[in-house]
Formats: sequence, C-alpha cells, structure tokens
Amino acid sequence: MGTSLIEDFNHMKSFQTYQVYPSIPHNLSFLEVLSRNLWWCWNKDAIEIFRRIEPTLWTESGRNPIAFLSKIPQSRFEKLAEDDSYLAHLKRIKDQFQRRVLDPVNGTASDFHSQQTIAYFSMEFGIHESLPLFAGGLGILAGDHLKAASNMALPLTGVGLMYHRGYFRQYLNPDGWQQEVYPEIDIYDLPVERIKDASGNDLTISVTGPDGPIHAVVWKIMVGRIPLYLLDTNIRENPPIYREITSRLYAGDPKVRLAQEILLGIGGMRALMAMDIQVKVLHMNEGHSAFSSLERLAQTIANHNVDLKTALEIVPRTTVFTTHTPVAAGHDEFPAEIVSPYLIPLEERMGATHKEILSWGQSPGSDSETPLSMFILGLHMAAYCNGVSRLHGSVARRMWSHVWPERAVDEVPISHITNGIHISSFISQEFAYLFDRYLGPDWYMSSRKPENIKRVDDIYDEELWRAHEMNRSRLVRTCREQLVKQYTRRNAPRNVIEAVESVLDPDTLTISFARRFATYKRAYLLLQDPERFASIVNSEKFPVQFIFAGKAHPKDNEGKEHIKKLFQFASKPEVRDTIIFLEDYDMHLARHLLQGADVWLNTPRRPFEACGTSGMKAAINGLLNVSILDGWWCEGYSDERGWRIGNGEEYEDHTYQDAVESQALYNVLENEVIPCFYERKNGDLPYCWIEKMKASIKMAMEMFCSLRMVANYESRYYTSAAKRYDSLLANLAEEAKNLAAQIKRLRSLWKNIKIHPPESHNSGPYRVGDTFRVTSQIELGQLRPYEVDVELYYGRLKSLEELDASNEAPMSVQEDRGNGHYLYGCTLTCNSSGRFGFTVRVSPRGDVRIKSTPGLLTWA
Repeated sequence: MGTSLIEDFNHMKSFQTYQVYPSIPHNLSFLEVLSRNLWWCWNKDAIEIFRRIEPTLWTESGRNPIAFLSKIPQSRFEKLAEDDSYLAHLKRIKDQFQRRVLDPVNGTASDFHSQQTIAYFSMEFGIHESLPLFAGGLGILAGDHLKAASNMALPLTGVGLMYHRGYFRQYLNPDGWQQEVYPEIDIYDLPVERIKDASGNDLTISVTGPDGPIHAVVWKIMVGRIPLYLLDTNIRENPPIYREITSRLYAGDPKVRLAQEILLGIGGMRALMAMDIQVKVLHMNEGHSAFSSLERLAQTIANHNVDLKTALEIVPRTTVFTTHTPVAAGHDEFPAEIVSPYLIPLEERMGATHKEILSWGQSPGSDSETPLSMFILGLHMAAYCNGVSRLHGSVARRMWSHVWPERAVDEVPISHITNGIHISSFISQEFAYLFDRYLGPDWYMSSRKPENIKRVDDIYDEELWRAHEMNRSRLVRTCREQLVKQYTRRNAPRNVIEAVESVLDPDTLTISFARRFATYKRAYLLLQDPERFASIVNSEKFPVQFIFAGKAHPKDNEGKEHIKKLFQFASKPEVRDTIIFLEDYDMHLARHLLQGADVWLNTPRRPFEACGTSGMKAAINGLLNVSILDGWWCEGYSDERGWRIGNGEEYEDHTYQDAVESQALYNVLENEVIPCFYERKNGDLPYCWIEKMKASIKMAMEMFCSLRMVANYESRYYTSAAKRYDSLLANLAEEAKNLAAQIKRLRSLWKNIKIHPPESHNSGPYRVGDTFRVTSQIELGQLRPYEVDVELYYGRLKSLEELDASNEAPMSVQEDRGNGHYLYGCTLTCNSSGRFGFTVRVSPRGDVRIKSTPGLLTWA
C-alpha cells in the first residue's frame, strides 16, 4: 500500500530545534541555578521563591521551575530585580543552598575516596511530579532515599532510566472504566544535563542485544548533593525498536522489559565506569536492577586481575539488595531463551558459560531452561538482603526459603530495614511553619532528636487544630477543582458541573483511600455492605465523607473493575456529595490528601503489604491511620495513635476474610473513629483527637523518617560493605583469593561430613533451672575443627519436625577420636517449661556469606 499525504509530509519534515531561555537579571541569576537542582522541591521557602513570582502560572506550569521561568515576561524579571523584599528572600535561599548542597561536610564517608560511591540502582525515581519517572511507592521511596542521602552528605549516586513517556496519565470514561494516555515528556523542561566524554562529545555506552548493540546516552540530574544518572536509548544511533526501550516505565512486552533491566543494570555499571566513578558499594533497589551485579563481576575481574571465583567473594560482600514485593508473582522472571543472548557476550569477560550465569538466578536443582528469577539473582549476588518492614522480612524469609532448603525459615539470610519517608517533602506548609517555631528552623535535618520530638507536645492544641483545618479546607477546594476538570472533560451538563463545585464539606470528618488499585489493596472492602456504607456517610448527626484516588496497572482488569464499581457507587444521588473518586493520582494530589484528610484508610490483605509508606506521610501531617495490621502498621500501631482493623489474622478463605474484615471496618468507624472526631464538649476542640494527632506526628518523626532509614542502611550495610571492599582487595585481593580457595575446599569435602545422633546424658524430665549435657560424634573427614562450627539447635516444639523459635548453642571438641572423628559436647540450661526438641548441625566457620552458602549445612 502507498503512504498517505500526511505520511509523505512527515517524512519530508526535518526540523533543527533550538531552545530559548529567559534573560534573567544578574542579581536574580541564582533562580536558574536553583531550578536545575531538585533540592528546591523539599524546601518550602525555595518553593515559595518561585511561586510568589506568579502563583497562578506556577500552578499552570505543573510546579516545574524551568517551564515556569520560561513563561515569565521579561518585565516581571526587571521588576523583581528591584524588589528588596524578593532579593532578601532569594539571598536567604542561596545561603541555605550553599550550606546544604555545596559546602563540604567534614567527618562523613571516611571510608570513601573522592571517586568512590555507593551506587543506588532503581527502575524508577519519584522525586517530584514535574519529573514523572515513577509509578508509585517504589519510586517515591527511591527518591526519598536520595533526598535523605543528600541531607546526610553520603557519597551516593543514583542510576536509573530516562523515560520519554514515563508512567501513564489516568482518566475515566463515563462508565468509570480507566483509560491510559502516555504524553511525551518535554526533556527541555527538565533539570537535566547530558554527560560528555573527554573529547566533549555525548557520552555513549553500549550493551549487546539480540539484534545488535543497544546504544544509550547519559543524563544527569542533581538531587541536592546527590547525582542521579539516567540512561536513554532514544537516539539516532539506535533502530526504532531499541529507541522504544526507554519510552515507557514498566513496558508490558517481556522482551522490552528485559531490555530495560539489562540496560539499567549492565548499561548503568558501564556508564559509571565510563565516567570514572568507582562503585565501592552496590545497592540494588528491587530485582529489576540485579543485572548490575553481573557487569560488576566482569569489571572486578578486569580491573583487579582476579578470576571469577575470587570476584564472587568480592562483589556479593559489597552489595546490598532490597526487596519490596511480598508476592512471588510480583517478581520478574524471564525465559532462559530470551535472556541468553544478553549473557553470551559476557562469557569471555567472566570466564563462565551463559548457562552457569543463568543458574545464579535459578532455584537450586533447576534445569537450565528454568526462567531466570531477578529476585534469586539479587539474593545470590548480595550478602546484605532486606525486606522493608519487620513483617515483610519474615514473609520474604518464608517465601524464599526454598533457595536455602536446608536452613530453618527464621535463618534464611534476609533481614529487614523498615522504610521511612522524607518528611520535608510531604509535610504541609502550615505544619512546617509550626515546626519551625516550636522545633527550630532546621528541625527537618534532625527530626529524630528526642528533644525535637518532645517539643511536639508544646504546640498549642488550638494552633495545631487550626492548621489542620486549613489543610482540610485546601483539600476540599482542590477536590472541587479536580472534579470540575473531570466532568468538563466528559462534557457533563452545566448543572452537574455546578453541583460538583459544592461537593464535600470542609468541616466534616474526611477519610482518604489513595493508592495503587491492586486487588490485594481491597479498595472494595467498604462496598461489602453498601447500605451500611451509605448510612455512615449520610448520618445527620455525625457526617463522614470519603475521597478515593489511585491507578490500576494498565493490564490489571480486576483492579480497573474495582475503580469502576467505586465510581458508579459514588455517582448515586444519595452519596455523590460525600463520596468522590479523583482521577490521575500523582504526587501533587497525594500531598493534598495526605495533608488535608483526617483519616488515612488502608485495607490490604495481610501479609501482602510490604510496607505502605503513605500511612507514614499521613501520620507526620497529623492524620490518624485506620488500617489492617500489615506492613509498617504492625510496628507503628498503638491505641494512642490510630486504629487497627482486626487483630492481624491471616485467612485461607479470602471471601470469608473480606466478610469478616469489612464488618470489623464498619465497626471501628462507627464505634470508635467517628465518635472520637465529634467528641467536642460545649463546642470546644476535639481534644482526644488532637492528642492522637500529636502521638501520630511523634511516631512518624521518631520511627519512620528517611533519615532513620538511610542511617540504618549506612550503619548496618554501607559502612561494613565499604570496609570489606578495602580488606578484600588489599594485597592483590589476598583475602578474597583465600576465601575462594576456602569455598572450593569446603564444597569438595563437605559431602564427607556425618553427624551421629546426639545423646543427652540425663534422661529427664527436667525442672526450670536444671542443666544437662549433650554430645554427638562428628565425622569431619579431611576438614578440621577450626574450619567448621558445630551447634546444638534447640527450642520449643511447634510440631515433631519444626521448632516454634530456634536457639543455637556452640558445641566444642571434647575428644579427638582420630581419623577425622570428634566428640562434640555442650551443656544446655532449662530456662522455661514446656516441650522442647534439639538436634545437632555443622556449618562452615566464617562470615554470614560463607555460613549461608547453599549446600554447606549438615544436620544430624
């Protein structure tokens, strides 16, 4: 078929583009500097320096300072250049920027040289809505990690992808069915800088794909002190199919998704090497970035002249792997046949076949055609593995115990560091002013200090409540504006648009449910009994209003169906003024909801919520959480801070679970939440509610801020990993080579270990406080006692084959019986009553990495 005239014309067009930026007076030139560092987006005073130029235009430009400044008339700049008040404000921001971003900080990162870094790889980064490179909580958490690292002056570098269409924008059709659009991002409105090579040309890196090389350029964005590098394949050197790799976040086609993760991991490491940035510690944020460990292995082999076995003792001991997904189906797996073409080019550099490399991402005992699990690859390549809440750590250990089939579930080497939030990114303007006055102007740099937390109680109840009421009023106004836009786009009649201009009441108890509409989030729980739900919102004495928002994955029709049902219920005449659904949930809308609602509702199916940081953001703004005991709320909940739905039960029958927990939700709302909000003697303030608000704020500051989170990563992982990097590579990698030899020896001789049944030297029964001796004969073969640890493994019985909680007691050699046979023994003390069991096991002596090596554990 021939091409159309339009297609012919499009083929003829070839515009040379150029960008014109405003001519800003010299004494205002810092505005341009500020606009190109995302530090401004978490500093309220810096945001205000832009907004006050032209508030309406600031909103219309999407709160994007680069786009905003390009629309300001030259006359307005000339006027500001003579405004002493504005210039004083600008100088104050410039001085803060100098201290917080540019000035060196003494005493930090002593384990890192100037070109060394902690490389933080993530598929998405949510820093601000004007940089739409994220889909949800994982990306916002990654953005918070960078912001906190900047506050703490950590030597950290972010690595991700530059998406030209990012994640989708959502709108609903008249029936309430979700539609998706992917608008092109104007890269010239972003604070990006293209990296150049030594010759001044664009730095380009390549990854070998199944149909030839995939080329990518590198963009840089500054997040305070932290550089974020983003790879981009949308360049002329690539064929169209490769240019699409960085088009959309989380591409639906598995081949494109694989290419994204190859580019992120392998390409990201190559980009850092091309910029002469040495990765001392690698942090893989979720399994998407696990391929970075493969390229790091190849670089370690080449740069330090070691073999693969030695590199495998270095890279994992200096790598952190964080998982955010408690559902096995949520982890990426790729068929071996589509992964192999990317791995074959690594064979020569790594000294391993592609099938051996594939095996690192496959379960023990799998055949070579088993799909590669990005999670298992991440586990095998990192000595430091963690979930993102205490409960999630436990769930992850149970879910992935098959990778270590010989270990007890509670000894699977996956720990946890509970997520935290970057408080100053989400705190309301009114609350920030209160904290400035009562906690001090730099409170957000040290919000965890006990004295700061105690000062929250000094805030006058009336001041706190009035600030909260202002936030609620702003939320109601925002919701009305949003609804007018939604109904106008649907060509609704004028009377309908006029009606939505008065929905919601700024004095009514407001409950928000805003999050991804994944099925396990159970947005439908309130609809289990529609009549009861309607009676709650239509109460004349104690009215309640609900605001829903959130996106379903484009391929999640079940999630879309939940949105449709909520939309249709909210459209009923009897509830349409008190229940609304807001389209296109993003960071901007989230801030209004997190700051202006009274209650933050969360109804996940336990234990599928890994963490749930939105509840933390709500808490710092004085909202009270009403939630299933899942994710972070298991650690945050107490009666003085909010409410729980149920008691943390887990059910096999999901229909029954929904029925039980929906009733529990109605009950807690009707009997506890609503009466507490409206308990106001003689028309006074709701003092009980305000007391809970203060407890909620203090909890978020102390337990769930990102400064605490990143400090945990630094103290538990980064510092020790950096020290191990130095020690492993010292003296031509002598220690790493010795570890490789040790593992080789252990693997070859471990099969000869035999443990005879342990014997207790007192038949019992025992009383609390009694002791008894346990011995066991161990055949170690050619291994020696100093190479192994022999332990008595004991605890209260859960069943005949499982302990409820395990304990270990070291056993020592009592007698050398010759020929590699040893008698080991120890004394066991009875500390509590009950039915107990014990056995004996042998593991290799060494660090956690050696002790958790699959296959090196023998039980009696």
